Amino acid sequence: MSKARARTSKTSIRESLLAQLEAKGANVDHVIDLVKDYMSLWDVKNKLLKDIKTRGVMYTDYSSVGVEMQKNNPSVRELTGINRQMLAILKELDINTHTVRSPDDSDEM
Repeated sequence: MSKARARTSKTSIRESLLAQLEAKGANVDHVIDLVKDYMSLWDVKNKLLKDIKTRGVMYTDYSSVGVEMQKNNPSVRELTGINRQMLAILKELDINTHTVRSPDDSDEM
């Protein structure tokens, strides 16, 4: 994914989340701050995915005495935690597949 496309996606996701909050009348400062937290985690998630794509699930490393060995990529485990936290934020915002509104939806739900 190009940097320009990543920025567009990030902007699009952020705007979508904010629009969902506005539609619920929940666009207040402390809730908007959760969206900022979510977007920060989104950046970390993408960096972890890039690392996994680059190094793989396992990678070759060398012990202190120079012996080659395979190690688990810690980004895999970290990715799970980041995804869990992102889902927790969405749950707190009450944004899920049952409550999400498309931009074309009228004000009536």
